[in-house]
Amino acid sequence: MGRLFGTDGARGVANQELTCEIAFKIGQAAAFVLTEECHRKPKILIGKDTRISCDMLESALAAGLCSVGAQVVTLGIIPTPAVAYLTRKYEAEAGIMISASHNSAEYNGIKIFNSNGYKLSDTIEERIEAIILDNAEEIDMPTGDDVGTVKHCETAVEDYTEFAKNVIDCDLNDMRIAIDCANGASYKTAPRVISALGGEAFVVHNHPNGTNVNLNCGSTHTSDFSNYVKNINVDIGLSFDGDADRLMVIDELGNVIDGDKVMLICANYLKSQGMLRKDTLVVTVMSNLGLILKAEELGINTVQTAVGDRYVLEEMLKSGYSLGGEASGHIIFLNHNTTGDGLVSALNLLKILKLSGKKMSDLAKIYETMPQCIVNAKVSNKKKKNYTSDPVIIDEIQHLEDEFAGKGRVLVRASGTEPCVRVMIEGENQDIITQKARYLANIIEARLN
Repeated sequence: MGRLFGTDGARGVANQELTCEIAFKIGQAAAFVLTEECHRKPKILIGKDTRISCDMLESALAAGLCSVGAQVVTLGIIPTPAVAYLTRKYEAEAGIMISASHNSAEYNGIKIFNSNGYKLSDTIEERIEAIILDNAEEIDMPTGDDVGTVKHCETAVEDYTEFAKNVIDCDLNDMRIAIDCANGASYKTAPRVISALGGEAFVVHNHPNGTNVNLNCGSTHTSDFSNYVKNINVDIGLSFDGDADRLMVIDELGNVIDGDKVMLICANYLKSQGMLRKDTLVVTVMSNLGLILKAEELGINTVQTAVGDRYVLEEMLKSGYSLGGEASGHIIFLNHNTTGDGLVSALNLLKILKLSGKKMSDLAKIYETMPQCIVNAKVSNKKKKNYTSDPVIIDEIQHLEDEFAGKGRVLVRASGTEPCVRVMIEGENQDIITQKARYLANIIEARLN
């Protein structure tokens, strides 16, 4: 992770950590770096989610882009994966999304896609950072007719939903589907696509007001939605996050099904159809050990990467794989889109559910999840990487790894998007691993705060 960009773009409390000044400079530097070989006035798209601070940051970004001569096209409120798709469709030089994904409303973020719809590499992000923070390169400022302009695209939502409707080759007739839009960017797109394909949609948390995005709803707050799904006699519940790049699933009984199980269900189906490239699923080190063991039994290879869908994507592109993702619900179907897309993931799963004739709870029995506990140790962004050099923390981690060796595992990492260190332990006994994870998290907080 860099000084400005984390695993998923630049992120912080809007107007305090992520200011208009920073947004303006990101616009300037991004336009300069990503369009330096462009022989026309470059086109750069901007999408946003429903946060109240998006308008402010959009204006600052657009000003920075225009000051370097870019033609800015605003897309309005739209999912992150839609920006990736439309950057390709509209043949833009870059696409920028303003969103803090699953974080609460006071946060916001800026993530950038290149002309092919892929998140920027570490190298390019580091160059942008150096321009902003170190004045490493001088940006020529155009004048007169060469100054950029801003236009709004009225068809962005329609163009993305048309793409999404063609992801699967079957209808959703006779399916009852609950949808939690997290009061976020999917509040128009997801219900529209599900209904257009014949599904009967039961939609909640689709009334954004600027401050209620992810508020007790969405993919990271599934409790209320799980109860809703259990009590309204539907086939499945789909829970998106604020920018709709991730998906959590609720079965008809109200049980949460995470990205690990969704991935393996989809991988197993695609393998049976000869459509899983190299019979391989790409996951992160946070994926449950139960998935790894069952995948091997099913003849599916697994490749593990560092946490972050950008690293999953890098491995997929490097080695020619077609499916990968994270337990958190970021799933990349590379045959359809270039980034995690909650709606694409949902549609692929809905197709499998319909063709199988089974209940979602039966599909979710594909493997038994090994007990896992994740505890967040609250540590400031400036200090959250220091656990790697603290001798007391290092000794405690080593002690736990020795204790669980062969019967589980311990994983500690700094969050790429939040001020915390995540402690994850897997083992045979839920009570024991929960106790140990909390103990280690308390030590990390005490040592680093």
